[in-house]
Amino acid sequence: MTTIDYAKTALVVIDLQPGIADRPTLAPHAGETVVQNAQQLIEDFEAHQGFVVLVNVGVTDGQDQLTPNLGERTPDYRQPSPLLNTRLLAEIANYKNAHQITKRQWGAFYGTDLDLQLRRRGIETIVLCGISTNIGVESTARDAFEHNYHQIFIEDAMTASTAIEHQHSLQYIFPRMGQVMSTTTFLELENSDIESQIR
Repeated sequence: MTTIDYAKTALVVIDLQPGIADRPTLAPHAGETVVQNAQQLIEDFEAHQGFVVLVNVGVTDGQDQLTPNLGERTPDYRQPSPLLNTRLLAEIANYKNAHQITKRQWGAFYGTDLDLQLRRRGIETIVLCGISTNIGVESTARDAFEHNYHQIFIEDAMTASTAIEHQHSLQYIFPRMGQVMSTTTFLELENSDIESQIR
């Protein structure tokens, strides 16, 4: 693939918010690196009048929290927690033309208007980035694949709790649903029709 048609392509940024992007244990990329690369992508889309979707995860009163039986404890959002801070990071929150979505689970499609907003704009390709690679990003990617969207995964604009989790998605999952590239590679693509390049 050598070209991008911004009229048919959307950037979807997952969960860049306090309590998630500022965790010191993220790997292989620090949260700061992911945010900086995401900013470059957002600015590129805005310069080309592309559609940008900023996704955050949040709860209202804890009753909308998923509660299946699990093998691993997860935060109880009904109790005070830094993860209850659902606002987006200031670095990306103020882009005037971005559409914001609050999700209540890992993926950004279920229970939101993401698919509706993409289809109303004739979007065929989604560029995905954010945190975490193997959770919020991968869950959104799986839904996007089942909705028949083309996908581009920006490797250095996403990260995970461990490098192993990040690499597993990049090596075994994402290539079966789209294309993986770096921020620099994406920004070097010329503006043209992407559809024939992907198929």
